[in-house]
Amino acid sequence: MQIFHRSTNTISRATIFGAVFVVAALFWVAAMVQRSPYVTYAGVARPQPAPFSHQHHVAGLGIDCRYCHTSVETSSFAGIPPTKTCMNCHSQIWTNAQMLEPVRESYRSGKSLVWNRVNDLPDFVYFNHSIHINKGVGCNTCHGPVDRMPLMYNYASLQMEWCLNCHRAPEKYLRPRDQVFNMRYQEPSSSLPVVVDGKPYTDQLALGIDLVKKYKLRSVTGITSCSTCHR
Repeated sequence: MQIFHRSTNTISRATIFGAVFVVAALFWVAAMVQRSPYVTYAGVARPQPAPFSHQHHVAGLGIDCRYCHTSVETSSFAGIPPTKTCMNCHSQIWTNAQMLEPVRESYRSGKSLVWNRVNDLPDFVYFNHSIHINKGVGCNTCHGPVDRMPLMYNYASLQMEWCLNCHRAPEKYLRPRDQVFNMRYQEPSSSLPVVVDGKPYTDQLALGIDLVKKYKLRSVTGITSCSTCHR
């Protein structure tokens, strides 16, 4: 005696396979959301106590990154400028601008401005600015076109897979040390070669491979080891 209709087998198989596809689709959606600006805040400008424009100060006035981020070459932390650094200029220019009143109040009271960090890694990640700079990684490689940002935003996801893309092939991203702070640096090409120690380079990989040796980078195995970033 047949209890179930013959179509039950087909329906059961379709249900099982359908469930597998649904679960896979959910995992895919979760992965996309995890990589999206909704989670990473990439491309999202953070509110700040004063509307500081890197575009105006860097591209417009030509101020070097190190004028404000004084410890970036020697410390793990790039450094946030004290209010006195701002007032070196703004005690003489834009002295009555309303948008700069928080800066003047900070200077009068001695209470530091509380800036919202834009590029903020989790506490379980170790990152050292000085190492990257001294190995030839440019500021805009990680931070993007800062000199074109009226308001600072997170350029990249800063997720582990993004970091590993560079650590697995550093030769694709390295540049001469004297070009690290050049926001308009261009990779070498036949029309615009990059000269290092008197040798012209027209190809980024050739340049990068030589810089890996020149700057004594650790092996790919070494810089992709878990303990490199998680200590």
